[in-house]
Amino acid sequence: MKSIFSVFSGAIMVTALAVQAQQPAHHWSIVMHGGAGVIARANLTPDAEAAYRASLKRAIAAGANVLDKGGSALDAVEATINILEDDPLFNAGHGAAFSAEGKNELDSAIMDGSNLKAGAVADVTRTRHPISLARAVMEKSPYVMMVGTGADAFAARTGLEQVDPSYFFTEARWQSLVKQLQKDGRPVPPRPAGAPPPGPYIPVAQLDESADSHSYGTVGVVALDRAGNTAAGTSTGGLQGKMPGRVGDSPIIGAGTYASNQSCAVSGTGTGEYFIRLGVAREVCNLVQFKGMPLQQAADQVIHKELEALHGDGGLIAIMPDGQRAWSFNTPGMFRARQTEGGKLEIGIYNDEP
Repeated sequence: MKSIFSVFSGAIMVTALAVQAQQPAHHWSIVMHGGAGVIARANLTPDAEAAYRASLKRAIAAGANVLDKGGSALDAVEATINILEDDPLFNAGHGAAFSAEGKNELDSAIMDGSNLKAGAVADVTRTRHPISLARAVMEKSPYVMMVGTGADAFAARTGLEQVDPSYFFTEARWQSLVKQLQKDGRPVPPRPAGAPPPGPYIPVAQLDESADSHSYGTVGVVALDRAGNTAAGTSTGGLQGKMPGRVGDSPIIGAGTYASNQSCAVSGTGTGEYFIRLGVAREVCNLVQFKGMPLQQAADQVIHKELEALHGDGGLIAIMPDGQRAWSFNTPGMFRARQTEGGKLEIGIYNDEP
């Protein structure tokens, strides 16, 4: 005869399983940005605007497809940023800005909100997809951050695609650097080895040069999967014309990138020194977790009050396990897109768009 205790325990287990079965799965959601800055209708041609919107749509579709097939938030972040790193329109990977020495120095970070694991790389020059290298650091090493030649060597050992540094060259970014250095009275470095011969410079999908809009920029993604887990990732070519070796906020966990299921996932874009000093990504999460702020309010508090108080500029995207999404920026525009399972794709560029 079964004991009363065993019968009672069995009843509890059956009830718990029934409740669990009734709980609906999370709806997946994804938000991305392609950099914030002086992005206004007055200095963005119709062709350029169409090109950027098409690129944003293509990139977010890659992440949405991962999530819709039941993939993880981490996989969706990586897949989306891989697309952006291959797109010359954005300051990440192929299309990265140049340092004052005429080199592309790439930074990236990724973080898993389910366990607070993170990986980051800086000053990478040969790895095609820095975001994938950041994930490899997180998953295949005991470290959080690796830099320079050591990071590239680790990428090669783990089987990540290596390229000649000239792969990251784009004529538009190079000409933008040359004009900036000439304007500042600084020496112009030799054209990078392996770069294609100079050709006609037709900025079909670049901002008006006079706007100085591409001096910095970043790409980033935050995602929520059906399991209720969040993740964040950021990748950048850094500040145009920067001193070699300078590293911004993108690979700094808690500054440009952060994710925790206890609060939210955040990716930032802007002038990195201010984001580092303020700890922007973690500050948003702290306001959500410890002050109970709604996500949009927390994002606006950090960008429009705390960041502006330091005279910093830029923006961020964020997402919570309960499905709240937000973006906030204090610049004329930010390339951005978001989509939730069963919802409509939203794409924005200017600050007068929703």
